[in-house]
Amino acid sequence: MNRCALTGGTGLIGSHLIHDLGQDWSVYVVSRKQQESRPDSKNMKHVTLDFTGDWKSNVLPPKIDAVIHLVQSEHFRDFPDRATDVFQVNSVSTLRMLDYARRAGARTFVLASSGGVYGYGDREFSEDVKVLSRGDLGFYLGTKLCSEILSDCYTSYMNVIVLRFFFVYGPGQRKSMLIPRLVRSVIEEKPIILHGHDGIRINPTYVGDVVDAIVKSLTLEQSQKINVGGPEILSMRRIGEIIGIVVGKEPLFEMRTDAKPHSIIGDIKKMSRLLCRPKWHFEDGVGQYVRSFQHEHR
Repeated sequence: MNRCALTGGTGLIGSHLIHDLGQDWSVYVVSRKQQESRPDSKNMKHVTLDFTGDWKSNVLPPKIDAVIHLVQSEHFRDFPDRATDVFQVNSVSTLRMLDYARRAGARTFVLASSGGVYGYGDREFSEDVKVLSRGDLGFYLGTKLCSEILSDCYTSYMNVIVLRFFFVYGPGQRKSMLIPRLVRSVIEEKPIILHGHDGIRINPTYVGDVVDAIVKSLTLEQSQKINVGGPEILSMRRIGEIIGIVVGKEPLFEMRTDAKPHSIIGDIKKMSRLLCRPKWHFEDGVGQYVRSFQHEHR
């Protein structure tokens, strides 16, 4: 059975991905804390590593077939106070995991990046767009772009698959993220802030489609950069309206006409061709999230 090292295994994507990988892969789940609730099993072993510190790769298996590097710093909003932590987790760990993958003979390295590296725009961003480092990108996205640049140097040693995720959401997501915050605003009858009449436009991606894309990426035969986005382009107003339908409440909006909406939309033609066509429409996906949210708060 092929062996895979998965970092960020306790995050939103990783916790959903484990179930799919465990059927065909022997998975080494790397996390900062020991997972007592998920004991080792036949196809799953837990490895404790703190990427903010000086860690050693010798706790990982000497031979590996694939690495899926999903970990990201939970302090991504805390710049500049936690800048070192963010850089250590988002960029330094990428370099060290790339080096580990090369030495361990990995065939594939999957790197979780962000659609935010494109910046803002009214058009759909395709992978052919030249991504440039700019001051307005922000520190967190700068570390993601840095990781992409580092990974480019390893494409002669293994297939490096850079997946640029667009607004992933789903059951188990932290409450501080975009879709959970919007759901809570509608439930608590707090206004959703719109820049302009309808707000920004995005194509939010349900975690189930992300998992399908990652699993398929392990079969690719060459290095690629691929957007991973949802099937619908929705304004923030429309997202609020759909959430309102799901939770049975009329959403409230507050328009700021002095602010220009900055949309982030991913072109998913390459994803559909090489990986999978996203199948989760937002109303169905946010319904799954809301049901899990309500179950937790009973």
